[in-house]
Amino acid sequence: MTRWRFDGEITGLGTGSGVRIVVGHWSRSPLGEFTDVMVELADGHRVLLAPSEVVRDFVTATYVFDETVIASVRCSRSGGSRTVEGGDLRVSFELGARTTLGRLLNLIPRALASAPWFCVVSDPIARVVLRGVRTRGTAGNGRREYYGAVDQRRVVGMSASWRGRDLGALQPVDPPVRFGFGSTPRTPAATSIVTTIVD
Repeated sequence: MTRWRFDGEITGLGTGSGVRIVVGHWSRSPLGEFTDVMVELADGHRVLLAPSEVVRDFVTATYVFDETVIASVRCSRSGGSRTVEGGDLRVSFELGARTTLGRLLNLIPRALASAPWFCVVSDPIARVVLRGVRTRGTAGNGRREYYGAVDQRRVVGMSASWRGRDLGALQPVDPPVRFGFGSTPRTPAATSIVTTIVD
């Protein structure tokens, strides 16, 4: 049995155009530090922006896409500001205060919140409270995946374009994205997370 542990931040964004964006910035992982982006267009077409073939191959073995693009995906971070550029996507967003969930997560020791067994226990609660969010499930190729959230901040502003077209104002992530067994929270937020994938 092989365990892969990814420590980073997942941000879910909805837009006025109907495009939904999920940015994953991984500060520590078996693949090194990297950023990847999952984009679901308004018509349901799902695109992965990956910075390398290694990242693309790992992600597509776990999630489902209609198209993959290898491009230099750059993420700059300064305080609560984030700017991500890669392929046809340009997106900047601003983080605000902790959400209620983020404040609750801060009361739980990090080692506990990120433990796979705790993700199993918290999954039924997440399904009800966060509507569509899962903390554990079966990923591609029979892999099991556990999302251990340790903090969360609300997204309070965003500007984004796809292929040079403005995507409109920040909106809820609705309908939910369909890359794997669960979606991001409906309310745009950046969730600090430890993801464990078990082969």
